Amino acid sequence: MISEKVILAGHIIDSLTLPKVLDEITELGGDFAIEEIKIGRTRQNPSKALIEVTAPSHEVLKRIMMRIKRQGAEIEKPQEVVLVRATRNGILPDNFYSTTNLQTDIMIGKRWLTVRNPEMDCAIVVDVKNRRAGTVPMADIRKGDLIVVGDEGIRVIPHTQQKESEEFQFMRSRVSPEKPKETVIQEIASQMKQSRQKGKKILLVGGPAIVHTDAGVYLEKLMKKGYINLLFAGNALAVHDIEYALYKTSLGIYLNRGQSAEGGHGHHVRAINTIRKAGGIRKAVNKGILKSGVMFTCVKKKIPFILAGSIRDDGPLPEVITDAIEAQQAMRNRLKGVGFVLMIATTLHSIAVGNLLPASVKVVCVDINPSVVTKLIDRGSFQAAGVVTDAELFLRELSRMLVTSKD
Repeated sequence: MISEKVILAGHIIDSLTLPKVLDEITELGGDFAIEEIKIGRTRQNPSKALIEVTAPSHEVLKRIMMRIKRQGAEIEKPQEVVLVRATRNGILPDNFYSTTNLQTDIMIGKRWLTVRNPEMDCAIVVDVKNRRAGTVPMADIRKGDLIVVGDEGIRVIPHTQQKESEEFQFMRSRVSPEKPKETVIQEIASQMKQSRQKGKKILLVGGPAIVHTDAGVYLEKLMKKGYINLLFAGNALAVHDIEYALYKTSLGIYLNRGQSAEGGHGHHVRAINTIRKAGGIRKAVNKGILKSGVMFTCVKKKIPFILAGSIRDDGPLPEVITDAIEAQQAMRNRLKGVGFVLMIATTLHSIAVGNLLPASVKVVCVDINPSVVTKLIDRGSFQAAGVVTDAELFLRELSRMLVTSKD
């Protein structure tokens, strides 16, 4: 048997981190002995435990250590991080460290250095001379970059339980189909107010159902009042929003009376053609062609938007970024300063953006299908809270609470 001593510190009791770590050790074939433990008397006081982890082989111990480090376990006597240079553009060294979305530190020169821009499924690139380290996606790796390999000299800071007043009350049950919707939306409105007061940006990741359910008008109100500062969407949301602005239909259906328009099946394509002929959404607004809608409001209120393409897209609109890696990078570049994210009725966009976010950013995912939220959390965005409801009901109530109430 071989062993390694680790320290687990912080809110390890109320966040259930300690039992999780002990379960991980035994499930992977190891054993443990708690040599020392100090338990905080209140929720504000941290706890600390010194644990000896034993395993039948180096391979088993390595697997255990990699797993429990992601829960915040720190080796008692850490070694320096191991660095290897990339030999080709876009190719990582074998055994590179794959990042989480949690705050991560690395040991350089016997001192801990915080890795910038926490993001899952990236590599850590280190500038030793200037003592800087940051996450970099595989596609952006360049020959000669110093890459962290293995798991030596790495510590992960867990997303520990916060004070009750600072936490979503409904986050205890991530997906909330049976929660009173008004109470849940009121909490979200309160969090959005707090984010705005702190100078943090609020990002909306939206799908076309916002338009199909006639909820665009409520989103516009939130934008005009400064509660949405950034929009990520696909071609579809913008297309059907513009279709509605030009023809009063979405998917060829008059939203005010639920009837099909004659020739309405082609309205969205005609809307795309109109915008392409104008030279883009912004030019269509400036020329007086586009006079209302979500995209009109984005232009008028100077709210940045990023539209990412799909293989299903008609057109697409001129502003749509059709290269997936380019779209990913454009979204990544806009995330600085975002403190709160609303994801409404868009499965693939929600998961994609969730992968780019650090765990410190609060996320609310709204969808009529509870599996969307489950998929988001299963793919690593564990900080996401879910609201199972219709997009129109949610945005109508949120708008009522934020736009008509005193800020």
